[in-house]
Amino acid sequence: MITTENLHKTLMTLHIHDTLSGQKVPFEPTNPDRVTMYVCGPTVYNYAHIGNARPVVVFDVLFRLLRHLYGEDKVVYARNITDVDDKINKKAIDEGVDISVITNKFADIYNADMAALNALPPTYQPRATEHMPDMVAMIEDLIARGAAYVTDDGEVLFRVAEYDAGSGRYGKLAKRSLDDMIAGARVEVAENKDNAADFVLWKPSKPGEPVWPGPPNPSTGKPLPGRPGWHIECSAMSEAVLQLPIDIHGGGQDLIFPHHTNEIAQSCAAHGHSDPAAYAKYWMHNGFLDFSGEKMSKSLGNVVLVHDLIKDYPGEVIRWALLSGHYRSPLNWTPELLEQSRKEIDSLYQLMRDVKARNFHIVSDYRTLEVEANNLAEGVIAELRDDLNTPEAKRLLFALRDSLRGEFRWADEGNDREVPTSIILRALQIVSGVFGILQQDPEAWFRGGASDDLTAQVEALLVERATARAAKNWPESDRIRDALNALNVEVMDGPNGATWKVKGK
Repeated sequence: MITTENLHKTLMTLHIHDTLSGQKVPFEPTNPDRVTMYVCGPTVYNYAHIGNARPVVVFDVLFRLLRHLYGEDKVVYARNITDVDDKINKKAIDEGVDISVITNKFADIYNADMAALNALPPTYQPRATEHMPDMVAMIEDLIARGAAYVTDDGEVLFRVAEYDAGSGRYGKLAKRSLDDMIAGARVEVAENKDNAADFVLWKPSKPGEPVWPGPPNPSTGKPLPGRPGWHIECSAMSEAVLQLPIDIHGGGQDLIFPHHTNEIAQSCAAHGHSDPAAYAKYWMHNGFLDFSGEKMSKSLGNVVLVHDLIKDYPGEVIRWALLSGHYRSPLNWTPELLEQSRKEIDSLYQLMRDVKARNFHIVSDYRTLEVEANNLAEGVIAELRDDLNTPEAKRLLFALRDSLRGEFRWADEGNDREVPTSIILRALQIVSGVFGILQQDPEAWFRGGASDDLTAQVEALLVERATARAAKNWPESDRIRDALNALNVEVMDGPNGATWKVKGK
């Protein structure tokens, strides 16, 4: 029988592409009984666009895979909420409300939208405003170590040149020299910098913005009023909920510099470490989405919001589309990709529907089929263990689908060699559980949330249709067909009768 335990026995090592080393390497957690992962989450002042959803789905697959490999209770996943930021402050001031009104609203929408894509909730979802003491304590340590300094304007800046010390470690993640990064930096503007690369850890709040007591000013001993910089937030939150070193730190490629580069610098400096891996052992970054070769932007009018997209497509279809390319490669987002993804998901649900609704019997040898299904299921998982190779894993999943269909024919009445449907369902459930698809009952999927009234109306029409077809009353059959079309219902005829689904969603 295909079981999770059997699959565990034959699992090979997980390999991931580590941005820090620039190589695909075997993954070795610090503690196999507590595997940790941190992924940078949203700044909650607006709706998430589809590009924001790609890292959520990619690292949700990795989260599921890690749980599959090490056990559900042995993987700890944190994805933060940035709920203090210039854009949040501006929106709150414009609307005349506290920032929590903005952040709570859009954090709830974000979580609901990501749940619609079948993303599991992270183990922890720390919010920046809940970890101010951790940020202040880290900044105090950096000041005490001489790794940060206070300007005349009350800002606290990180000393980048001192951390790098000519070793090149500051630019190791981005594979760039300090001089190159200074030339093209997106560092926060601050006066009185000792070095152009120095970045903000703490800064005074502007009028109308929220204020927190910050680290003590060494010259006065009094707390500096203000708020944290962006980078210190993730350093403090990740250490607070996961401890160091983190096994895997993930995010989009746009975060490599300056955000993740600065996270490494300040976290290592706060603890006196010189090796960037002392903060996070492995770094993974997903590629961008583009739209017919163009980046998504407001100016081009091609911004696609997840909140809007899930009104037109099931979340599993959107998720499947996001997994259609390798996570490190660019992904061209098109309507055609969504429609193809819908057809593929439909075909997998149809297999599940057929398996549950009908009896099979084997054309070939029982044991041969079981071994083949087992091998194909393991093959899918093996491709995911190869740096989340979802395109190849999907190809094998479809091979599993086609193989299962090819090995069976509908059971004749009275046949005594029926196959327990559990053989097929176990193979599908193992791989679909890691992919995060096929999470619904097949009938519910195809009926697309049809109301009880619509369901009763369709079922009644199907009875009338069966009667008309049996009597060869083709005009009546055509009338019923038109009635079903008017209800946006598609009928599928099979050996055991007709099934139906709502067209589109």
